[in-house]
Amino acid sequence: MASNLDLAALRVFLQVAELAHFSRAAEELGLPKGRVSQVVRDLEAQLGTRLFQRTTRRVSLTSDGELLAERARALLADAGEIEALFQQDQQLSGRLRVDMPVRLALDAVMLALPEFLAAHPGLTVELSCTDRRVDLVEEGFDCVLRVGAVHDPLLVARPLGQMRMVNVASPGYLASRSTPATPDDLVSQGHHLVHYSQTWADRRPRFDWIDAAGKECTLTLPS
Repeated sequence: MASNLDLAALRVFLQVAELAHFSRAAEELGLPKGRVSQVVRDLEAQLGTRLFQRTTRRVSLTSDGELLAERARALLADAGEIEALFQQDQQLSGRLRVDMPVRLALDAVMLALPEFLAAHPGLTVELSCTDRRVDLVEEGFDCVLRVGAVHDPLLVARPLGQMRMVNVASPGYLASRSTPATPDDLVSQGHHLVHYSQTWADRRPRFDWIDAAGKECTLTLPS
């Protein structure tokens, strides 16, 4: 007996067997009658046996056809259970531990979280908000959201979007010094910056900007 039976062909065969009529089966399946007949003929050729007794008035299963129908029903039922199993897996469920910066959580994620949880009722989200670099494996996080480049080659990262960042100064600070007109004025006028870093090892106080040509520039300043 031939192998690699087509599940779609078995579904067509079963529809004809249950309705005992090629035209009705074709209508039920939304296929041309000629296509249904060809599928059955191909299946008979593949198995090397006649599956239906055909007359001008009726269509009935042969003994081999009855045997195939019994096995095909069980096979298609199993296939349906397998498909349902993986479709269920596509619905998120369980616990998801995520870490992200506080500002990102407040400005973006927390606003969208209710809609996300409503779409995935089987999911529980444990949200941690820190600005430090976390160890995903040691601390048991499933994923983290961060702003900027990823420097750990062992991590798999995917860009999710862009955030606009600006350099600012308070009116009181500018009143105590001159207002810079160019980046070079930051040095010549003795400006300082509030330095932020994710780790103590990153102690390079820098002023970053993009010039008119789109080039990324960095200037080291005291903090």
